[in-house]
Amino acid sequence: MRRGGLTGAQVYERELHIAVAAVREAAELCRNIQGTLEASVLEKTDRSPVTIADFGSQALVCSRLKDAFPGDAIIAEEDASVLREDKSNLLRERVVRQVQKLRTDARAPEILDWVDLGGDKTFSVRFWTLDPIDGTKGYLRGDQYAVALALIVSGKLTVSAVACPNLSLEQMKGDSGLLMAAVAGGGTRMYRLSDLKDLGMARVSQMSDPERLTICESVEESHTSHAGSVLVAQHMGISSASIRMDSQAKYAVVASGNAEIYLRLPSDRRYVENIWDHAAGSLLVEEAGGRVTDIDGNDLDFSLGFQLAENRGVVVSNGVVHETLLEAVHRAGL
Repeated sequence: MRRGGLTGAQVYERELHIAVAAVREAAELCRNIQGTLEASVLEKTDRSPVTIADFGSQALVCSRLKDAFPGDAIIAEEDASVLREDKSNLLRERVVRQVQKLRTDARAPEILDWVDLGGDKTFSVRFWTLDPIDGTKGYLRGDQYAVALALIVSGKLTVSAVACPNLSLEQMKGDSGLLMAAVAGGGTRMYRLSDLKDLGMARVSQMSDPERLTICESVEESHTSHAGSVLVAQHMGISSASIRMDSQAKYAVVASGNAEIYLRLPSDRRYVENIWDHAAGSLLVEEAGGRVTDIDGNDLDFSLGFQLAENRGVVVSNGVVHETLLEAVHRAGL
């Protein structure tokens, strides 16, 4: 992506800087809360959990975005309506207390307003999409989760930053906590989350041998068809067991070359994916040389508001095996 002779990385340098700072600060809040086991889980109407950390993370990220880019819309997962209820006094106090550990001058009313800055649901020419904790169940188990943020301009993924506080890759030599960031046309770069040590550019694996391919998929059966993944693997001749993990950490694993495939196969034909579950991770993979489509081979359409209404499922690969993978998905009857 070029504008006036500048590369995408140069045009969106400020957006990238703010995005990285935002997800890193939010990840610090999430780690603080996870360390104290102060989860206080609520359950939304769709029975998915939401925690103090979800609210706090969204407040921090949205406030940074609005300070830096006041004209930008934000489509995020949570809203503060439950926190404003009288019966939620204790929960509200806990959210405020955790945010104030990082923003000492913040007050309760503005923290709730920060959460609600993510309340947009419709398409804008330029908007951000945020999952404040992608993989909340993984977070509660002490497993993988991510803070995932992306900027979409004219329907195109443009900037991405994903913090994975519990993820450790081969490139990290035993360290845990990864931050990956990408700009359209500028590649994907990896950083150690704790100090932003540069770990180099991310590149997808070039592996095509079925006996050496690795598939990632969600832990939760409600998020993907595990049986469908087994069928796809059989059709491709893949014999190794799938890696199951929560969150867009799976995108990071593929982008970094530590797996070749991530499958999100619809277990319910009525289910429609939300954009915050895929936008940030998709750009990481694409800028690392991989490919992301739906199960029919169509590009993901981020121009329709908060859902991928014209797509069904998500298929992610190193690009080398993508057409073979789509054929296997088709043969599996998915």
